[in-house]
Amino acid sequence: MNWLTRLRETLNRLFGSSSSPRPSSLRSTRVSGYPTSSNKASSFHARWLGGPRHVVAVEVDLTITATPQSDDLRFFALQASFADRTTSYGAGHLGLQWISWHPGMTAVNWGGYYSPGSGQAGELPGTVATLPSAVNNVNSRDFAWSAGIAYRLSIERGIEGWAGIVTDLSTGNRTVVRDLISRGDRLTSVVMWSEIFAPCEGPEVEVRWSEPRWIDVDGVSHPVPQVQLSYQSVADGGCSNTSTVVEGSAVVQRSATPRTNAQDSVLHLG
Repeated sequence: MNWLTRLRETLNRLFGSSSSPRPSSLRSTRVSGYPTSSNKASSFHARWLGGPRHVVAVEVDLTITATPQSDDLRFFALQASFADRTTSYGAGHLGLQWISWHPGMTAVNWGGYYSPGSGQAGELPGTVATLPSAVNNVNSRDFAWSAGIAYRLSIERGIEGWAGIVTDLSTGNRTVVRDLISRGDRLTSVVMWSEIFAPCEGPEVEVRWSEPRWIDVDGVSHPVPQVQLSYQSVADGGCSNTSTVVEGSAVVQRSATPRTNAQDSVLHLG
């Protein structure tokens, strides 16, 4: 897969695809084998609905409930677009990775792309990350996370741009990964997603997104009342046995499990 294909796949996830849908008759289910999408992942999303008009920070507590049981890549991220009242300039995704080329197979990623309508293309620039990277990747950095521990993912204004911050809630340790440089005075189009590069049949992985919230320009925190679901279609190479549910005030995403809520379902957080 070349860089242009990977960029197109990521931009479609960040900003939505404008391509024509593929015929659904090609295949209705995929519950075994690796995903056949261009980036070799099956992705599913929970988009935040509602919220204040002028959001300057977003945060959510992410728990990967058990250590993944294969070396296949997994990526769980909070995503937001950088905008003003009229224009979206880009978007960034902050999340934890299970990834074989980092120490202990654990990493954090804070990267993003220009919006197609911004007049620029490619990856957003950023400041030098505070963490090392075993593979010298500017976005993906060595980070020792543990299953069963909640990590607060925060996107907010930094010193030079938009900061991606991870806080270990078991210790209180707060890590500013780096700043992404983008115009815009607010955050929009917030979504939580999972990318699973493993076979559709498993092993299963589960993540819990707890207490998602916006912070407005006045510093007031607003809980997210509901989310809308989307899944990468089988026609686009995704698995049909990924699932998103709400349990109390947490959004739970699972792979290798029967799907209980359909595409475009709106779930209310308790």
